[in-house]
Amino acid sequence: MKKYTLALMAILALAFSVKAQQFVSTTPTNRNVILEEFTGRNCGYCPDGHLIANQIMANNPGRVWAINVHAGGYAPTSYPNFITPDGNTIHGGFSISGYPTGVVNRSTAAGQSRSAWNNLTNAQLNQASECNIAGRAVVNEGSRTATITVEVYYTGSSAYEENYLTVAMLQDSILGSQSGMSGNPSQVIGNQYCHMHVLRDVITASAWGDAISPTTQGTLITRTYEYQIPETIGSPNGVDVDLNNIFFLAWVSERFQGTPARPILTACELEKTNMTDEPIYPIATNVAPAVGASCSHTKTFSFELANIGTDELTSMKFSAQAGDVIRDFEWNGSLPSGDKTLMSFDMELPFGTFDGTLNIVEANGEPYEYQVAFQATCEEWIEFQVEEEGTTTLKVYVIQDQFGEQITWDIINSAGETIAEGGPYQHLMGSGSTQPNVKTIDDVPVNDCYLFRIYDNNGNGICCNYGNGYYYVRDGHGNMIFGGEGNGDFGEMASQQFSLVNTTGVENQVEHSLKVYPNPANQTLNVEGELTSIEVYNTVGQCLLSRKVNGNTQIDLSNYSNGMYFLRVYNNGEVTVRKFSVNR
Repeated sequence: MKKYTLALMAILALAFSVKAQQFVSTTPTNRNVILEEFTGRNCGYCPDGHLIANQIMANNPGRVWAINVHAGGYAPTSYPNFITPDGNTIHGGFSISGYPTGVVNRSTAAGQSRSAWNNLTNAQLNQASECNIAGRAVVNEGSRTATITVEVYYTGSSAYEENYLTVAMLQDSILGSQSGMSGNPSQVIGNQYCHMHVLRDVITASAWGDAISPTTQGTLITRTYEYQIPETIGSPNGVDVDLNNIFFLAWVSERFQGTPARPILTACELEKTNMTDEPIYPIATNVAPAVGASCSHTKTFSFELANIGTDELTSMKFSAQAGDVIRDFEWNGSLPSGDKTLMSFDMELPFGTFDGTLNIVEANGEPYEYQVAFQATCEEWIEFQVEEEGTTTLKVYVIQDQFGEQITWDIINSAGETIAEGGPYQHLMGSGSTQPNVKTIDDVPVNDCYLFRIYDNNGNGICCNYGNGYYYVRDGHGNMIFGGEGNGDFGEMASQQFSLVNTTGVENQVEHSLKVYPNPANQTLNVEGELTSIEVYNTVGQCLLSRKVNGNTQIDLSNYSNGMYFLRVYNNGEVTVRKFSVNR
């Protein structure tokens, strides 16, 4: 039996390409961006540059990558020495008058101040790219070799017959000294600075890239590199190359303009696969619930099954546990070494949030041990009956507080698609002021599940010290679906799932046999029929009662206030909803 620890799994939780033979998209896109920041550990203002670059990347995930090039007079050779020959070459290709300075997609011949980086980045992101680029780096930890495949596809034609492909290795999480590190406190650990996206090496033959052609529309270019990853880089006082913290970028430059090859046409981060020398070695990563609203106790989860062993994976048994719910699964197929496939499984969950584990117990017929944690949630939902059969109308009411500019909301359907959104709203001048905002949403499909989410980006809801705001949703006839006064104190976010159901012409066993009386009720509500469980909700969507039954039952209403309630009744997957009221 093979047993692998979670610590090792964390090291090997990596990204894979679904189709090894082609990574790149053929759909025209805009340019991605490389921001080369010329920096140094003795530069007091450089951490502020790091902070700005980090924010630009965070604002444009998967579109922008910063490269910290340590070169020039503020880059010392004491440990950790980040100076590299390729970094010196790139630094020397541009006119640098201060630090930090940077070039954005090498669109300028001179380094630009950090205050200009954001606008330069946005300008590049909005330009159409002549080509797309993608690929994968397969890293063997034992031999420290990387097999790197890069594909470039020309969706248009370059203005020049020859472009230049560059592949570089960067490294994160290197601790060392840094002047002015208080300017970027998020990267300070104790009395040291955590250096990120540091240029370690350029893998192509030249720091400026390898020539590629032809560069005409419809051309696919593939380049493969075998790279021996050094133990350390830098002399003197070199820095260890930690395989867990390296990553690879690739980009295409247009032509040589003086010394450098520029501008950069587009860029990407290469998918990284860490392989082992073990013959059988499947891992599961990214266990997550399906995207979208889910008005059902049956929850679907997906994960990536990756084969990082040397043998083909042909079968696997695994189990999933969340709370007291355990299910066993079996997979048979073909997953070549270094490849991955997307898998899914279903679990029937009660209401609540549960810590879950996915356990691979057998691979290729041999006992195997692997475990990864995930979280499983089954949120309560409101089932609302509508008169319309095809589509209906919703109205979202947001009574904002003074800081309406902090408030946004959206509604997604079961497919995860946004069907409506609103906010931000205007700032109100009067202290503690409120103002109603109403949005009508037409043509909302019936017989689907929806998730309403409202956000406050300051994390204090829409109530209390700044005005007693709240929210609610009604149908097109003015009937309340959920919400109401007093729900504005939600911190960063509040949500509510609901389904819109039309039961016209549909008769199930529950509906056929169900009797609910008296209505209005006083102290007791009688529920009779073929039923297995019941739930009671108030008009703001709170579940007041949930219990399993076996046929007829009674509900004690002594603690219920006067008003309208919703009774949800189940029988072996069938469900119906009845309204009842309490009136004393």
